[in-house]
Amino acid sequence: MAKFRDRRVAQEVQREVNDILQKRVRDPRVQDITITDVRVTGDLQQATIYYSTLSENASDVAKAQAGLEKATGLIRSELGQRLQIYKTPELIFERDASVAYGSHIDELIRNLNKKD
Repeated sequence: MAKFRDRRVAQEVQREVNDILQKRVRDPRVQDITITDVRVTGDLQQATIYYSTLSENASDVAKAQAGLEKATGLIRSELGQRLQIYKTPELIFERDASVAYGSHIDELIRNLNKKD
């Protein structure tokens, strides 16, 4: 039964964090961030939030990470108010590399099609 609860909490965290980033966080560094996935531990103590950015520049990614780390307290307090769970999980933000990897694969396929 606990396996389903962590998935439901992860979906709620993803929905609420997206909403908080759009409406409450005014930091320009986090404007173009999309939350792609959330993984919550079984005891609901930690939530790893995966995000992607529109820009792939290293400086923009570093700025986005710094903006998210700065806004972690606000996001966690908002989550605590919005979610009906005993303890708000600790938030850990990580960049989702799967989006960049997918675009790299698409580019490789396009290059193969050009050669033929």
